[in-house]
Amino acid sequence: MIRMGSGIKRHEISPERVMLAAFAGVCLLSAVRVSSAVELPAVNCSLVKDAYTSLGFSPVDVPNGETPGGHPRVCGPEKTCCNTVMEENFNQRSTRDFEKLIDDTSEELRNTFMTRHKRFDDFILELLESTEQSLNAMFIRTYGKPYMQNAEVFQSLFADLKRYYTGGNVNLEEMLNDFWTHLLERMFQLLNSQYVITEDYLECISKYTEQLKPFGDVPKKLKSQVMRAFVAARTFVQGLVVGREVANRVSKVTMSPACIEGFTKMLYCSYCNGMSTLKPCKNYCLNVLKGCLANQADLDPEWSKYTDAMLLLTERLEGPFNIESVMEPIDVKISEAIMNMQENSMQLSYQVFQGCGQPKPSGMSRTARGVPDTFSGRFSPYNPEELPTAPAGSRLDRLVGDIKEKLRQFRKFWSWIPEGICQEENVAAIDGDDCWNGVSKGRYVPEVLKDGLTHQVNNPEVGVDITRPDTLIRHQIAALRAMTNKLKNAYDGNDIYFQDSDDDSSTSGSGSGCGEMCVTESDSFITQAPREEAEKRDEASSASSIRSASLLLLVLSPLVVSALVLR
Repeated sequence: MIRMGSGIKRHEISPERVMLAAFAGVCLLSAVRVSSAVELPAVNCSLVKDAYTSLGFSPVDVPNGETPGGHPRVCGPEKTCCNTVMEENFNQRSTRDFEKLIDDTSEELRNTFMTRHKRFDDFILELLESTEQSLNAMFIRTYGKPYMQNAEVFQSLFADLKRYYTGGNVNLEEMLNDFWTHLLERMFQLLNSQYVITEDYLECISKYTEQLKPFGDVPKKLKSQVMRAFVAARTFVQGLVVGREVANRVSKVTMSPACIEGFTKMLYCSYCNGMSTLKPCKNYCLNVLKGCLANQADLDPEWSKYTDAMLLLTERLEGPFNIESVMEPIDVKISEAIMNMQENSMQLSYQVFQGCGQPKPSGMSRTARGVPDTFSGRFSPYNPEELPTAPAGSRLDRLVGDIKEKLRQFRKFWSWIPEGICQEENVAAIDGDDCWNGVSKGRYVPEVLKDGLTHQVNNPEVGVDITRPDTLIRHQIAALRAMTNKLKNAYDGNDIYFQDSDDDSSTSGSGSGCGEMCVTESDSFITQAPREEAEKRDEASSASSIRSASLLLLVLSPLVVSALVLR
């Protein structure tokens, strides 16, 4: 072209001729590119047919020779051995392939949250069940029928604790306060059985509970321990539920038309050019996946905050908020509280009489009731070696340790998915010249984009509308944000109540089912107490022996036995 203009004298060139020459040059360059393309060896459509049928498609779909460019639309900008029928089949297959890749990649995450939630939840429910059964078995062996007639005291306590843990609309602090109030009422009736104690009088007693502190500091300390432990355990298991649900919902990706086209081009357009053995270049694969999963990547920041909050709460579960270490000795702690009241029973009764007045005598002496001088002969001693003990190496610690490891593993999961898929050998090739770049065999030139919706505005492989965020993903982000707030509050020991979706079913089968009949039988049993002076001597003798014995033996003193069964 330069030689074509070399014989023309400078003064003979007009502007029109310059423009004409430039236009001719552009056309010549285009002709050279076209001729180069034409000079490429023609695609052997029989090889394309073999590769196409190996995918399970009908060979009749494949044309005998190359078709003009533009048919099909995605895989046919130039001459190709594919047509619109084949491209539609590729689109459908790539959709299934994409969904399977996401399902396979997220399977471990989903299974982790499902199995760890079940293990943790089963452990807590088993802990509550075994603690109640252990206490129940101990009291049946020790107290026999009187306990069985009044077992609803502790059955109600455990039923309320279970209902709280499972998401019931239970005010844990009020429930524990009510337990100690009821215990005070029963104990006061026992210690003052020579009087008629009415419901109004019991209500008066409850007003002085804080002032009198009949059980010492045990209720306050135990309430703090139980509340922190149950708040932490319930919030943690709710956190596992939220993680499980988010993982399940976000893993079900709906492909946009642009994503389907981009993924089809990446996986199957190479078939149309007789390059079915070529795998996509890794960076090419990354850009396609980042475009298709732009909204999922936006979940990552809130997901990371959620996992961090879960990890923080595990520190509490392993430390001061350990529900296992709180529940296993709860019977001993309650017994300690009862001992405090027994040792101060006379002073307590005097203070109550000063505040609420002297109750009316019952009119029946102990002798008239036929009550023996002492209860000690009615109860067999309990072997301290039979007391329930914590297993060597807390099971809760092992469960939490396993969950911690998985939470750390999946902290950046949603932004990691493109890398996780494209690093698989059966999906993409190592970057270089020996891979499919979307047009031919050769290096993929465009740079890899960052994660997230806003960074896909210029994605070269998948058209993404960054002005329309996915509604489902936004809902999951909101759910994670709310859960993270609850987890942080639980870390500080604060409770945030969960909605009880089925308040009735959460308590189904709980409690003794005795109703008012148990109260009547309990009252009739409690009122059969020794004479006042003999009672004082028994208390003094019992208190002396209790102070010299271990706490476990204290639990089994006759006075403790009588007090524990009362309701």
